[in-house]
Amino acid sequence: LSLAIGRRGQNVRLASQLSTWSIDILTEAVESERRAEEFKSVSQLFIDVLDVEEVIAHLLVTEGFSTIEEVAFIPVGDLASIEGFDENVAQELHNRANTWLQARQQEQESKLKELGMDASLIQFAGLKPEWLVKLGEAKVLTLDDFADLSTGELLEMLPGSDLTADAAGQLIMNARASWFEEEKK
Repeated sequence: LSLAIGRRGQNVRLASQLSTWSIDILTEAVESERRAEEFKSVSQLFIDVLDVEEVIAHLLVTEGFSTIEEVAFIPVGDLASIEGFDENVAQELHNRANTWLQARQQEQESKLKELGMDASLIQFAGLKPEWLVKLGEAKVLTLDDFADLSTGELLEMLPGSDLTADAAGQLIMNARASWFEEEKK
């Protein structure tokens, strides 16, 4: 552990800079605890959303599934190939996942209408529906409102998302493209 970290963290900093990855050095005990907590939370997600027993949820997590989308979009045959699942179980899981995703999408669409979000922002490529809801709640309702944001503001509005600073900056620049087109005219 001390070799990986280096004197005052120099090894880890250098590895982060060279790889452009954020590196966390953890003890085996901490990593084991983190994995156990993640396993438990993802299993609970499957139990709650898919309305399945704990055994099925554990099988899904053990097979590498971590989101409802993964269950919904995998071919039924691949899902049925999991030991302990048959074609009927796989089809039912697939159906439940798709039903939940459709209900969530309808809920998000109605929330966006309720917030008064402009269609140009809703249809803007690269923004996930859950991000749009958070943006709407922060009163970012038009494409121009979005283009006015800084990278830091956007990341602050979307905590816990997988959006990187570079990707956030690119989205904002793409939104500003219409400004430059207007200037050319």
